[in-house]
Amino acid sequence: MPSTASPAARPRLYTVDNPRKSVTLTVMTGLFALYCLLPLVWLVVNATKSQADFVSTFGLAPGHGFRLWDNVVAVFRYQHGIFSRWLLNTVLYVVVGAVVSTFLAALGGYALAKLRFSGKRLLLFVVLGSIAVPGIALAIPQFLLFARLGLTNTPWAVLIPSFVNPFGLYLMWVFAAEAVPTELLEAAKVDGAGEFRTFVRIALPLLAPASVTVLLFSFVSIWNNYFLPLIMLKDPDWYPLTIGLNEWNKLGSTAGNGALIQNLVLTAALLTIIPLIVAFLSLQRYWQSGVALGAVKG
Repeated sequence: MPSTASPAARPRLYTVDNPRKSVTLTVMTGLFALYCLLPLVWLVVNATKSQADFVSTFGLAPGHGFRLWDNVVAVFRYQHGIFSRWLLNTVLYVVVGAVVSTFLAALGGYALAKLRFSGKRLLLFVVLGSIAVPGIALAIPQFLLFARLGLTNTPWAVLIPSFVNPFGLYLMWVFAAEAVPTELLEAAKVDGAGEFRTFVRIALPLLAPASVTVLLFSFVSIWNNYFLPLIMLKDPDWYPLTIGLNEWNKLGSTAGNGALIQNLVLTAALLTIIPLIVAFLSLQRYWQSGVALGAVKG
């Protein structure tokens, strides 16, 4: 039964059009933006300082000279250019791991959404359950398994675990259930296409928005991966940036080697976040289209 209360008697709802609510949202958004941007600003400012300026000036104040380029050159020259090796290792882990994990997630999500096979319900429960298990809880079992296989201290010890992405599989499954019309798949099979060819030629292009989302999540996850490479790798030549910068940080926090290098550590940290920013900005429109399409279909 519709309410008979007059509009004046009804309680006023706080919406974006309400000035009080608008001010509150603006203040909260500004505080959140400040919280996110302040560490980045501090990092950029201190990456432009020399080591002497870093220890003698306020964190958000500029130094006596703009030394960003000098610091970048020093980063790539320090310890015989090991930073370049760590950067190439990280690119290898990220590119191979993200691409393979995204393709496998798309393949598995398509199969769960559109194919009928025995054990499908059990597999769905396994996928959903694996999402709830934090990756760090599996690091020790993975290390013991890879140690028995003789794969520790090799790139495969970092790459193979990154191929499995339960959350990406779940996203692909949900997206494929709505974005891939069953009629198109049936028409392709009538024309004689097999299951894999149907997936590659028909389903995979339709899953492009979700694939970009999964790719970005995998990219960030592998780029920032720390604990798994820490226990898997002992050779510095195979370190990713996360482990290498931590070694520099421990080295640069003491004067045992005769020189402090906090300014180089901060400059290297700034260099490591630039690819993440570029990846998000360049793929943003594809990601937004995927989110919008999912909202419409939801």
